[in-house]
Amino acid sequence: MDPIEKYIREFSSPEDPLLARLDRETHQRAIHPQMVSGHIQGKLLGMLVDMVRPEHILEIGTFTGYSALSMAAALSDNGTIDTIEADDELEDMIRSYLAESPVGHKVRLHIGSALNVAPRLGLRFDMVFVDGDKREYPAYYRMLMGDGEFSATGPLVREGSYIMADNILWYGKVAEPTIHTDPHTTAINTFNRMVAEDDRVENVILPLRDGINLIRIKYI
Repeated sequence: MDPIEKYIREFSSPEDPLLARLDRETHQRAIHPQMVSGHIQGKLLGMLVDMVRPEHILEIGTFTGYSALSMAAALSDNGTIDTIEADDELEDMIRSYLAESPVGHKVRLHIGSALNVAPRLGLRFDMVFVDGDKREYPAYYRMLMGDGEFSATGPLVREGSYIMADNILWYGKVAEPTIHTDPHTTAINTFNRMVAEDDRVENVILPLRDGINLIRIKYI
């Protein structure tokens, strides 16, 4: 383990035992275990939920459920998280940990495409965690803001809502767009540009792990 990462873990609040077990099982069973949010990012998500006090959270990209449970732990008793996962092979693992967790009842799992599922939920969300297919990040943003092809369904966020987009630095590739022209890097750069040029929002990119774009909706 990197010395700085080790130091950060040592001087941060300890990881929940169930989440630690979920992290271990993810690394044992999942094809891309590095996609799990993990201890430090999970703590950050939970603290942001505790600060913002959202009632409805949308998560795009559940993976094995670590981030959803991290947020659910800080969510009020009447709060809900609608989390959407495209990979149906992960469903059994996700549901087993939701059932075991004392906060799992706050999480509603949906299997399918977020671009299809989210507009049909009939909610405007106070907080959104975006961690799905990187190639779809620009479409997720249009969907959340009710732009373009999603204008008929309207925005899924409101004034004062927060969007947290993960993997926004994409292993540093975004800083060299003329060298890295793959669809993932291109889409993330497009997303970051859309956010930076949108006067309806304000944002800051946090260099935690692979980067989080923290976005606040000023008006919608």
